[in-house]
Amino acid sequence: MTVIKLHNTKTRQKEVFAPIDRSDVRMYVCGPTVYDRAHLGNARPVVVFDVLYRLLRAVYGADHVTYARNFTDVDDKINARAAESGRPIGEITAETTQWFLDDMGALGALEPSHMPRATEYIPQMVAMIEDLIAKGHAYAAEGHVLFAVDSWKEGYGKLSGRSVDDMIAGARVEVAPYKKNPMDFVLWKPSTGDLPGWDSPWGRGRPGWHIECSAMSYELLGESFDIHGGGNDLMFPHHENEIAQSCCAHPEGEFARVWLHNEMLQVEGKKMSKSLGNFFTVHDLLAGHDGAPGVPGEVIRFVFLSTHYRKPMDWTAKKAEEAAATLRKWRALTAGIEPAASAAAAVVEALADDLNTAGAITELHKLAASGDAAGLLASARLVGLLTEELGAWAAAPQADLSAHEARLFEARQAAMESKDFAEVDRLKAAYQDAGLEVRMSKTGVELVPGPRFDPAKLEDM
Repeated sequence: MTVIKLHNTKTRQKEVFAPIDRSDVRMYVCGPTVYDRAHLGNARPVVVFDVLYRLLRAVYGADHVTYARNFTDVDDKINARAAESGRPIGEITAETTQWFLDDMGALGALEPSHMPRATEYIPQMVAMIEDLIAKGHAYAAEGHVLFAVDSWKEGYGKLSGRSVDDMIAGARVEVAPYKKNPMDFVLWKPSTGDLPGWDSPWGRGRPGWHIECSAMSYELLGESFDIHGGGNDLMFPHHENEIAQSCCAHPEGEFARVWLHNEMLQVEGKKMSKSLGNFFTVHDLLAGHDGAPGVPGEVIRFVFLSTHYRKPMDWTAKKAEEAAATLRKWRALTAGIEPAASAAAAVVEALADDLNTAGAITELHKLAASGDAAGLLASARLVGLLTEELGAWAAAPQADLSAHEARLFEARQAAMESKDFAEVDRLKAAYQDAGLEVRMSKTGVELVPGPRFDPAKLEDM
């Protein structure tokens, strides 16, 4: 059987993955807060852990892997969006949940085994909070319930590698008179009449953010499970707090054995920011924005997989164009071909080495270069590429570019004689505006469609 090695944030080293129960490998990944469209950075962990899910299914069997990813549908951001829009909270969360599923599906992400919504597990959260109070790990104060960090000093901070004093100094913690320790965090808070709320022993209120993942993972995966994942921005305080409350509520378990964290995403070498004008949602990219045509979901996925999950990923238009060109060639090579019985060993080996998707892409290039279409197809599908579901963009009728290539070649030949390249420059600019990469050599001209190729722009030419 394939030996999988994963870098465990908890131990800070790469370890051989040994599931608790080979017949039920269990993974939990923190999902979105559903108040708006998912931005490009939100999609990275979805794609990363989708590949891990596919690998685990391939190694242990599709029926022996359980994957849970939650929806946070009770949150102050959702409340604020409802207040400013005048729309009901349930309507907003239902709409944005479906948006998320549609957008991630367009990137080729499989739906997890379980997609729990926080509001479906309020009784379980209340029960866990009551248990934490009974065990001396939490206390009620002024309608709130807080986790007492001092009650679990031996474990708090181990995931992020920080001491409590360092965390107090570096964190923006809420200063509240009812807190016994500045680092104590909210498990339950009161709700006014205009906010979502549920009856509890501490009055009408709603859960804090961290408790939901602990309660839902326990209900769906048990007191011990194999893998917990998410972006590294969640390591502190969210994951640190999850560990504290889960290990204190269920000391008989170990919560998550392996912790995986993906690095963040940049756009054209800069942090994604609305002020820089480089902030866009997955839907923006898929549908087209600011006058640019859309980028196919398969192309987005390829760009994501080209960088190892533990390294910062830089989204660039050039990478998208190169990815589209590669995928077109691969789809042409594999058209009408049945996939091999299994993925190539070198591709599986790369993925099993701490989910080295960049290495797997390199191996896919080798398969294509060798002409092994069947092996390429089976191997690409292991990482969610070249699937039938994602192929519509490449299969759609394209303009016949041969006439345009001949036209540009003739214009260049004439320009070489007249030394007037104005027409050549005009044609090149028009083709590039249509989303074509212009490749010129002594022997000819090649027009290569990129991810933003728009055949309609060629009609006027």
